[in-house]
Amino acid sequence: MGLAYSTLRELFPPAPHFTAESVPDLSGKVALVTGANAGIGKETARVLLTKNAKVWVACRDVSKGEATLKELKALTGRDAHLLKLDLANLRAIKQSVEEFLQRETQLHILFNNAGVCQPPIDMVTDDGYDLQFGTNVLGHFYLTKLLLPILISTAKSSPEGTVRVVNTSSQAHLFGNLQFDTFIDTPKRRANYTFRLYSQSKTGNIIFSAELHRRYHDQGIVSTALHPGGIRTEGQRHLDIILYQISKWFFWHVSFGAITQLYAGTAPDAAGLGGQYLIPWARIGTPRAYTQDPQLGKELWEWLEEQVAKL
Repeated sequence: MGLAYSTLRELFPPAPHFTAESVPDLSGKVALVTGANAGIGKETARVLLTKNAKVWVACRDVSKGEATLKELKALTGRDAHLLKLDLANLRAIKQSVEEFLQRETQLHILFNNAGVCQPPIDMVTDDGYDLQFGTNVLGHFYLTKLLLPILISTAKSSPEGTVRVVNTSSQAHLFGNLQFDTFIDTPKRRANYTFRLYSQSKTGNIIFSAELHRRYHDQGIVSTALHPGGIRTEGQRHLDIILYQISKWFFWHVSFGAITQLYAGTAPDAAGLGGQYLIPWARIGTPRAYTQDPQLGKELWEWLEEQVAKL
C-alpha cells in the first residue's frame, strides 16, 4: 500500500508552486549541467540562460553539444559554453575538470543530471564498471570531488555563503539496494536485471548526496537529491517497447522535469534544502530509510574514493 501510494503520488503530483518563471535572476552565477545536450538537462540549461546565468553544457558528444549550444542560442538569445565530459571514463573526467578550471574561477551550481537508464547488460564503462553505476554514481562522484575546491571557494566568497550540488536520482531507488560486488563487471552483475542495476544506481545517487551533505555542509555545500518525475526523455531509449510506449502515454513533458532540480539549484532560501530528497514538483519528499544510513554512506564514499585514489 505504501509503495503504491508513493508511486502514484510522485507520478501524478499536484500543480507546481514553483515553475521556471519562479527562478530568480542569476546574473553573475556560474552553473554546470551534466547531460545538458538533451532532455531535462537541456531544459534546465535553457531556463538558467533565460535567468542570466553563465551555463556550461557538459556532455560526451561534442557534435551534439555544439548543436545544443546553437539551439539554446536560438531559444534564449544567450550563449552557453560547451565542456566535453565523458562520465564513463574516469581519466577523461579529470581532463575535463582541468579544462573547466582553466576557464572558470567560480562555480555556484553543479547539476549532476546526466544518467544512463537500462542499457544492454554487456555495456560497461571504459574502466570496466557497470555502465549505470559507473556513470550515474562513480562518474558524478569523481566530477564533484574534483570540483569541491572551486565550489568551496565560491561559497566562501558569495553573499549567500553557499553553493548547490543537485543530484538527479529517481523514484526507481525504491527498488534497489546496493550490491557492491555488482559495481564492476562480474558474473553476479551480469546475472542481474538491468532495471535492478538502474535502481541501484539511483539509490547510490541519494546515498552519495546525503553523505556529501554530512561531510561538507559546514563549508557551504548545499547537497540535494531528487526525483524529477515521470518525464519523457531520450533516456528511455533502452526500454523495451511496452515500457517505452507506457512512458509516452503517461509521462510528463520535459519542461516539468526541470522544475524540481531548478528549485533545488536556485530557490532563494537554501537553509532547509541541504541533505533533502525532493519529489515532483519542487516538494520535500522522504526517500527510503535505507538511503539515509550514515554507515552505508560512509562505506559507499570510501569505496568511491578507492576507485579514484590512483588517478
